[in-house]
Amino acid sequence: MASITLVTSIVFGQFGGGGRRMRDNFGGRGYRASPERGARNDWEIDERFQHDAFRFARVKYTSYGWRDKWAVDFPESDLNLPHRLRELTSMEVHPESVIVELTDDDLSDYPFIYIVEPGNMNLSQGEVEGLRRYLLNGGFLMVDDFWGEEEWYTFYQNIKRVFPDREPQELPLEHDIFHLVYDLQEKPMIVSIGTWMRGGATERFDAHEPHYKGIFDDNGRMMAIICHNTDLGDGWEEEGVDPTYFKQYSERFAYPLGINIITYAMTH
Repeated sequence: MASITLVTSIVFGQFGGGGRRMRDNFGGRGYRASPERGARNDWEIDERFQHDAFRFARVKYTSYGWRDKWAVDFPESDLNLPHRLRELTSMEVHPESVIVELTDDDLSDYPFIYIVEPGNMNLSQGEVEGLRRYLLNGGFLMVDDFWGEEEWYTFYQNIKRVFPDREPQELPLEHDIFHLVYDLQEKPMIVSIGTWMRGGATERFDAHEPHYKGIFDDNGRMMAIICHNTDLGDGWEEEGVDPTYFKQYSERFAYPLGINIITYAMTH
């Protein structure tokens, strides 16, 4: 597993201004984006850290249906989270995100991978084996943005193919991941901006409580965090759309928890 340059004292600060005002989806002032190659912010990185800086890696996975849900919130979330991570911590952050597949030979080059909307997931056997190998060899997976019992069941069936003998365990609020950099006082339920604008407090009738579950290896290392009945990615993606949404969800929950999760993944 590739190493990441991480300054030992994590320095974090205040959010600069309000939400970032994003541009058109696939290209524009200051960044490039492609659903195959990833998205690029506009800062430069020291050549010494080209291969050691944290790089946001989004997983392209197999699912039912015609819609590529693996790409939800792209590219804005993949631009904004690295931007805030660089702004608010002392971590070296690569300006360009990457799209990976679970069967890639170089998957282990990315210590942190992100899966979004797995409610229609249908992993191939190769993807199952690739994810198992990646996690047991030291990688870390974040799963985000799926809601209700039906979507949980579909994801659960897939993750049990990866680890038939390991059960996702609910993380208590006292767990370090909620306090490592930012001290969260609750497990947040982050709704999409569309739901929030309609006055909704949840995305589904059967999703009234957020769940954060971990999967652990034989030594007790958390290999994956599963964020169910919540949507951190929308908090990253939509930070520049409405200042109230930014204050209520992006600044208060989505970025603090996202930064905590990445910092935890890089230091454990």
